[in-house]
Amino acid sequence: MGARLIRDWILRPLAEVVGIERRLDAVEALTLNRTLLHEIRDHFSGIRDLERLVSRLSAGSGNGRDLRALGASLDALPMIRDLVKEHPSEMLRTLAQEMVPLPEVAELIGRAIEDEPPVALKEGGIIRKGYNAELDELRVAASEGRQWLAEFQSREQARTGIKTLKVRHNRVFGYYIEISKGQLAHAPDDYIRKQTLVNGERFVTPELKEYERRIMGAQERAVALECELFSGIREQVVQHTAEIQQTAFALATLDVLAALAERAVMGRYVRPGINAGGKVWIKDGRHPVVEGMPDAERFVPNDTLLDRTHHQLIVLTGPNMAGKSTYIRQVGLIVIMAQMGSFVPASEAEIGVVDQVFTRVGASDDLARGRSTFMVEMQETANILNNATPRSLIILDEIGRGTSTFDGISIAWAVAEYLHNNEKAKAKTLFATHYHELTDLALTLPDVKNYNVVVSERNDQIVFLRKIVAGAADKSYGIQVARLAGLPLEVIDRAKEILTNLEEGEFSEAGQPRLARHKRKTRDAGQLSLFG
Repeated sequence: MGARLIRDWILRPLAEVVGIERRLDAVEALTLNRTLLHEIRDHFSGIRDLERLVSRLSAGSGNGRDLRALGASLDALPMIRDLVKEHPSEMLRTLAQEMVPLPEVAELIGRAIEDEPPVALKEGGIIRKGYNAELDELRVAASEGRQWLAEFQSREQARTGIKTLKVRHNRVFGYYIEISKGQLAHAPDDYIRKQTLVNGERFVTPELKEYERRIMGAQERAVALECELFSGIREQVVQHTAEIQQTAFALATLDVLAALAERAVMGRYVRPGINAGGKVWIKDGRHPVVEGMPDAERFVPNDTLLDRTHHQLIVLTGPNMAGKSTYIRQVGLIVIMAQMGSFVPASEAEIGVVDQVFTRVGASDDLARGRSTFMVEMQETANILNNATPRSLIILDEIGRGTSTFDGISIAWAVAEYLHNNEKAKAKTLFATHYHELTDLALTLPDVKNYNVVVSERNDQIVFLRKIVAGAADKSYGIQVARLAGLPLEVIDRAKEILTNLEEGEFSEAGQPRLARHKRKTRDAGQLSLFG
């Protein structure tokens, strides 16, 4: 129940301050009382999925095990309820009030249903001994009948002197006496022949058929009565469906709050400040997933400032693998976590409530619908521009890379201008890009700021420092990243030549494209000279 609810909280965070603060108060109260937190978490081990249990029982498909699971959960409920019913947190006290223990239902299930009932109703053995006198009598009759059969076989073996005589059963004849072919001469006259086999004969007697009627009738009536009794118990439980569903929601909510508190303690999260303004301030923010990955490098925290006045649109540049995508995603996650009522991975945070979080991250073809990578990218961007509001948060990880460089830069520039100049869509925006030309936006648009990921370069080698600082990146370091990826040295050297050609201009004086020009290498007096 808690797993489904926390997913719902993540997908639909709150958008009003009072509700968010109420959840944060409850989470904070649990973080300050770790003994209580651990007790709540321990007691939840006795709670099953009440929502699905009562759903199956209401649909008439629930079995004895479902009732036992429901009963065990109701038995554990009072202990959890007592832990928080007088807690200072208003939300925790309210949750305790919404939990309905239903002791009469728990008592009924405990008194009526076996501890480990079979899955199928028709197998019998679901109703506990002592719950119904008639059922107990039928079970005794069936049990005594089986004992009588064993005694009957021993008695007939002694009377006839046939040690191999057996009393057996099948669906066609019911109970019968089987005598091997070599012993047929000793069969008594009162035996009634029923079937001849290759190796023997099958007989019945009036006494055997009478006991068969009693035994089979008792078993059938016992199973039928068990089904009837079980249906009645299930119906009594189903009458409390509303209370059980209310209790289930309260338990799920407490489970989510306890899980968020436990995560806050273990992850060193802090309580975010929540306001109705437009400012998002995060100090030493971290990615809640990446920082917890096993064998990951030490996570480098980063600050973030977004508002609608001077830091409305952040253009983030830097090489691949430097951490741009991780950074912009962590900002989006921290905002969502704060608005769902969770503490956040940072040393300090102030979150202005957003109404929507838009993302354009990653790229892939949609072959089934005939959409290229670029078309998917443009449709996602169109959705953002047509639906964003000034209270939204927009995460853009590359725009325009699916088409030519000039087209891509033009589209990316126009999108950034639109988000800056259009008051109806002037949302707080993080824009990660490889187009260094976009850093010039800060020269003409007052609310655009440039930031980059710091890279240390030495002897044509780079080290990613993962730190976000003000200013634009001086270059993309694409060739250095290619070296790290393992491209052959010949390819790396040729790429450097082509890069130099591009930086010097598109065409040479002779009208040939500089892009394809090679540098000739000659040796003179043991020295290497390069000629363009």
